[in-house]
Amino acid sequence: MLRTGLIQQSNTGNTQDNINRLEKNIRTLVGKGAKLIVMQELHNSLYFCQTEDTHNFNLAESIPGPSTQRFGELAKELGVVIVTSLFEKRAPGLYHNTAVVLERDGTIAGKYRKMHIPDDPAYYEKFYFTPGDLGFQPIDTSLGRLGVLICWDQWYPEAARLMAMQGADLLIYPTAIGWESTDTPEEQKRQREAWQISQRAHAVANGLPVIAANRTGHEPDPSDATGGILFWGSSFVAGPQGEILVEAPAKEESNLIVDIDLQQSENVRRIWPFFRDRRIDAYEGLTKRFLDEG
Repeated sequence: MLRTGLIQQSNTGNTQDNINRLEKNIRTLVGKGAKLIVMQELHNSLYFCQTEDTHNFNLAESIPGPSTQRFGELAKELGVVIVTSLFEKRAPGLYHNTAVVLERDGTIAGKYRKMHIPDDPAYYEKFYFTPGDLGFQPIDTSLGRLGVLICWDQWYPEAARLMAMQGADLLIYPTAIGWESTDTPEEQKRQREAWQISQRAHAVANGLPVIAANRTGHEPDPSDATGGILFWGSSFVAGPQGEILVEAPAKEESNLIVDIDLQQSENVRRIWPFFRDRRIDAYEGLTKRFLDEG
């Protein structure tokens, strides 16, 4: 069993306070036996992508850098693997949305740069993030091969499949998703359910556990163009048949703890051998944008 902890936190504009509370939550989860810790997307700050503001690039940092040092020291002290989500400054004018996995000895086990970058009202990520160039490569750790993806990636079955095809033991999605202020209650319900259904489907199709750690709380729009985002929380872990193993509430901060049976993936793939029956001779069209005559 892999005892896993998820942190669902509500952030403020005080970055240092956000990080201090993350550390406190990590210690709480480790006290309950967690060996793997997963945090939400861009966990150090507010979700700054609601507006296009060049001053927000000041939030970015190098990798290695201050956050990998602090969380690396914490990983070493506590003997846990930590999945972080950082705003990476790679070079002047070149930035990524990057997940860094820290090994139990405090070293960087690997990183993943977000591949799919959204550009929607209140989610202007293309202004800030260059699409990832590391591909869909699982990160080897002392706990197993972690298929780390980030938020918008969770809508793409191709990303999950490629991670699974390279031997990922589980799929992990640090996330920052919620409702824009003009969404109706009916639309809100459809969106949140679609978000969970999509990731549960990745679990089923690939016979792998899925971890989704989302933020919660309301964050105002600095431009006042909208009423801000109400992040819907609801962090969860699904087993390899899509079963919900644990789920956080929508509107509350929460530290989740769950035991994940990695052996169950082998059992499920024996009864549902989807990898055996894939028609790899007939999928060449998947590399096209759209199949039409143009």
